[in-house]
Amino acid sequence: MRPHDRNESPTDADVAVVGNGPVGAALSVLLAQRGLRVTVLERRPRPYTLPRATSFDGETARLLAGTGIGDLVGRITEPATGYQWHTAAGETLLDIAFSPGGRYGWPDANTMHQPALERLLADRAAALPGVTVLRGHRVVDIGERDERVTLTVETDDGADREVTARWVVGCDGANSFVREHLGIPVTDLGFSYEWLLCDVELREPREFTPTNVQVCDPARPTTLVGSGPGHRRWEFMRLPGESSAELNREETAWRLLKPYGVTPETARLLRSTTYIFRAAWADEWRSGRVLLAGDAAHLMPPFAGQGMCSGVRDAANLAWKLDLTLRGLADASLLDTYAEERGQHVKESILSSVQLGRVICVTDPAAAADRDATVLAGRRGRTEPGAPEAAKPLTAGLLRGPAGGQPAGAVVPQARVSGENGTGLFDEVVGRGFVLLTTEDPRPALGADRCAFLAALDTRVVRLSPPGAARPAGENGESGAEGLTDVVDTDGVYGGWLAEHGATALLVRPDYHVFGAASGAEDTAALVDDLRERLASPVPAGAARRAA
Repeated sequence: MRPHDRNESPTDADVAVVGNGPVGAALSVLLAQRGLRVTVLERRPRPYTLPRATSFDGETARLLAGTGIGDLVGRITEPATGYQWHTAAGETLLDIAFSPGGRYGWPDANTMHQPALERLLADRAAALPGVTVLRGHRVVDIGERDERVTLTVETDDGADREVTARWVVGCDGANSFVREHLGIPVTDLGFSYEWLLCDVELREPREFTPTNVQVCDPARPTTLVGSGPGHRRWEFMRLPGESSAELNREETAWRLLKPYGVTPETARLLRSTTYIFRAAWADEWRSGRVLLAGDAAHLMPPFAGQGMCSGVRDAANLAWKLDLTLRGLADASLLDTYAEERGQHVKESILSSVQLGRVICVTDPAAAADRDATVLAGRRGRTEPGAPEAAKPLTAGLLRGPAGGQPAGAVVPQARVSGENGTGLFDEVVGRGFVLLTTEDPRPALGADRCAFLAALDTRVVRLSPPGAARPAGENGESGAEGLTDVVDTDGVYGGWLAEHGATALLVRPDYHVFGAASGAEDTAALVDDLRERLASPVPAGAARRAA
């Protein structure tokens, strides 16, 4: 039974999403795919046609594929080959190579033209009956009463209306009305610099190797990044003593671009504007039935490329928790784990970005020379590029208790498996949602009651066979939460991962974080019991709503 079918006073939506950028759009699709009614309130009357973010990592690509646009993502993206930091003299300070087939089944880094991504998400939302997008609707007041939230909205034609919902998520950007209206304080680290951003469309194809470069030149720190097929971005830091007005001129942009072979003859300047990045996070992510996500909840310097990625992770974390809460399958305190999990993640990403920025944004020649000498000494003898780090694991929140140990909290890798309908990436072959991945049929040990619980969560129960085993036939590959899906570990990734952690079973959340691992039939039953207990019980006293 879906949320709006229960015996409750009617609302216009199960969830109202304020803001229709990539985070709000992704969240609305993820909710609607679960059968929820979603109303999106967007103040802009038309889509914003200029890019902000330029790339997303492999984990984020996997999450975006979960919105149903996976088959189309390759049309609007190009894999990045690597990321290097150079000194003013061209020496390499940092060298990271990106793989086109990363640990999550997608390229490690995907460059994109953001408006193209937003069009894909808009088309996907339009295909779902549960999503209503209202453009030119500005939220001006929020009231909560009797388990419902009322949003007062001004439309572009000057009319006022009210929209009611069970829950509201503010995805309305850095200057979030939702956050300001709720009076939620913000921790600002005070780390900010002004940069000139230049987005260009190349008139002829041109290869840049590596795709992304950071020029750590004290005379002008500069960033060069890909931004999807045919597009590229340069960013130039404003120097001490240089005025914003002087930097923010089209002739200045062309002058700074010229040394890179970018001229009016070779490229079209889509945008040239200055911006000031910030390093900040909201101290609370939930107030009653209203939550924050994306830039409304956090802002970070661009140097780790995690701004939009973090927002999409917010959406993926929140969507299934709202669904379980609205369906009555989890206590509402489950939503407190959203802030607990994402707040700590985001704080670490912001601090890491600030640390990178303190290295990059150096304009004193002597300090830059000391930095270069120190980093080059540390790199001495290193000729091979490094690899990007794995996604950071969760360390608190909805995870199996301390006895669970590793890999609880980690993001499970994605590789190819073979099922009754062929071979492909795990998510596509098995499906998305909760997954109980085991090496043996767990149903006899689980019993009818636990199997019914897993079925209520739309869990995929998957039995893994080793590489080289015969592909499951139709009668052995029954799909469905109460049944069993048989797959072959084609690439040998999952069996190796289980063995590494001494486990025979993994219970994986819909956002691909491992809830917990188990060894043996009895422990697998205890693992399922642990999840059921955690979902039904309020968060223990003292578990704060504040972002750590």
